[in-house]
Amino acid sequence: MPVETIDFKVADLSLAAFGRKEITLAEHEMPGLISIRKEYAAAQPLAGARITGSLHMTVQTAVLIETLVALGAQVRWASCNIFSTQDHAAAAIAVGPNGTPEAPAGVPVFAWKGETLEEYWWCTEQALTWPNTPTGGPNMILDDGGDATLLVHKGVEFEKAGAVPDPATADSEE
Repeated sequence: MPVETIDFKVADLSLAAFGRKEITLAEHEMPGLISIRKEYAAAQPLAGARITGSLHMTVQTAVLIETLVALGAQVRWASCNIFSTQDHAAAAIAVGPNGTPEAPAGVPVFAWKGETLEEYWWCTEQALTWPNTPTGGPNMILDDGGDATLLVHKGVEFEKAGAVPDPATADSEE
């Protein structure tokens, strides 16, 4: 059964312009990443990389995401924390530097501040799901906290067992 995927889910795309301004400011505070972009973008050293990221979705992370893309990577992203997402940063990444809120052209990002636990795991699953690729998944994971990696390991475990736990036995209270 194919997994349904969408390009992004963020709180509010109208926050993208503010997010873009903040990303531009953050770029000035992150000269190392900007130098890497300038030096290596033409060589595309990350061409062929399918990177799933699970890090705090902030303007600083946005600079990292756009650096990975500039170096040739394809990227899908989720936040590693339900409370740390900067909604304007997530919107700017979904819209992209050349898109608009009406026609987003950015990186698939699944993050908004205040996700429920169920939404958090859904976002992580979306970031790990790569439609129209040979494996259906990433070939690299950037993971702050280990939840995306845990989800992959649990998926393998459940595939081997041939069953998943009964959702009624799960406790999603925070």
